[in-house]
Amino acid sequence: MHRPFQIDLRSLPDEGRDIVGQEPPSFFGLDEKDPIQAVSPLKYELHIERDGGDLIVTGRLEAVFSLECGRCLERYEHRVELAHYSAELEIEKDPTINLTDTIREDTLVALPSYPRCEGGNVRPRQCPAEGRFENVLETAEDEPQSAGPGVWEALNKLN
Repeated sequence: MHRPFQIDLRSLPDEGRDIVGQEPPSFFGLDEKDPIQAVSPLKYELHIERDGGDLIVTGRLEAVFSLECGRCLERYEHRVELAHYSAELEIEKDPTINLTDTIREDTLVALPSYPRCEGGNVRPRQCPAEGRFENVLETAEDEPQSAGPGVWEALNKLN
């Protein structure tokens, strides 16, 4: 079975090991109903070495995802490119370390928290919903922002 991220510490050379390859989009384990979908393989070029009680992973990760725009709800593509990837894992008593979850999570965390199609970096475009929604003012137009006692002043009166 192909397990490139399963590192056997007993066979890891002192100078470390380089691993290069790709994993299919299914590597990310995303549900088909998820608004985030991997549309390309995860490409990786990693150097793995032991540093005392830690395993140091450095290198490069790249994958393309299809995201749903939070404004227009259309799908767009976004490339996650971690050119200077770095992870440090504590070595436990187990002679093997599985990097799969760490690499999966680090890649997914690099996706935008609030996806907008104008932020797509594969095929840049303007969001079709741009300007369709007005910003809501926090105070009424006829009421000045400083009218009346502030929230902090009301709390101070309680003390």
